[in-house]
Amino acid sequence: MATKIRLQRGGRKGYAFYGIVIADARAPRDGKFTEKIGTYNPNTNPATVDLNFERALYWVETGAQPTDTVRTILKNEGVYLMKHLRGGVKKGAFDEATAQQKFDAWKNEKTQGVDAVRAKVADTKKSLAAAALEAEKKMNEAIAKKVADKKAALAAETQAAEATEEATEAPAEEAAPAEA
Repeated sequence: MATKIRLQRGGRKGYAFYGIVIADARAPRDGKFTEKIGTYNPNTNPATVDLNFERALYWVETGAQPTDTVRTILKNEGVYLMKHLRGGVKKGAFDEATAQQKFDAWKNEKTQGVDAVRAKVADTKKSLAAAALEAEKKMNEAIAKKVADKKAALAAETQAAEATEEATEAPAEEAAPAEA
């Protein structure tokens, strides 16, 4: 039986979420599978992968053929590097401790890179939020200034109307006692 390591689609429309599964090569994409070894969420930045490393390594070593996307995921998670290092141990190029040390060094470097990307994304989001807040403050200040100008114009207009009203009433009062 030819086995494949492939993605099995889940999630809702427009928000794909995949399971990483071991399946018969003849089975359909979302059909029957032998074992689920992880999940892949491409909607986050960077993409989130939750993988059972030991089972993935076992299946790769036993000859399961991954699809192109799964091969990339497995390479990024270090499954193929560990397979390569185990091959070196079997050939006697170095011992198991050295292989594990090389893998740990690679994994630390990879983790630092992912953390740097996450920090950069967080900083970008924070700076965009600060810029939006500043723009909103400027817009609010402009609106407040327009409202203040309108109120000042209305107050000046009201004072002018009162002044003209008082001016018209004062001569009429003066004229009325003179006639009597």
